[in-house]
Amino acid sequence: MGNVVNRVFDSSGPEGKVRGTPQQIIDKYNQLARDAQLSNDRVNAENFQQHAEHYMRLLSEAQREQDARREQQERENRERQAQRDADRAARQDNDPQSDDPSSAPQPDVVDITKDEDSGLVETPEAKADEKPKKPRAPRKPRKKPEPQAEVAQDTPAPDAAE
Repeated sequence: MGNVVNRVFDSSGPEGKVRGTPQQIIDKYNQLARDAQLSNDRVNAENFQQHAEHYMRLLSEAQREQDARREQQERENRERQAQRDADRAARQDNDPQSDDPSSAPQPDVVDITKDEDSGLVETPEAKADEKPKKPRAPRKPRKKPEPQAEVAQDTPAPDAAE
């Protein structure tokens, strides 16, 4: 049936066309029915109420279908989630390696630094670290800035008050 709730309808009623979503058309026909009742026009009031009732049925049927679809989707989602949870639990039962490794017995650490041969290949980077660095030449002291500030004080400053 499509999305009736948001679809725009053109309704040809007794007073001309009414355009809008079903809820807007219902509101308009109810307003027209109230106006007809206030002017003691029972025939037009009944006619407007029947038009409003027609769109009320359309709207309620569309909402019922939406609710049924939503319930179906929620049910499917719950079933999928339950299946995922069951699969996850089965994997955890079948996979004892996923336990916390810190609680497992730890191997003893063997210290092999006595013979200085760790079995690793020497790289150029490691050799560079072993060479002592040349001492740097001492830095020269900074030059003192030339006294330019005194020159600025000798020149008269322009008076801003003038």
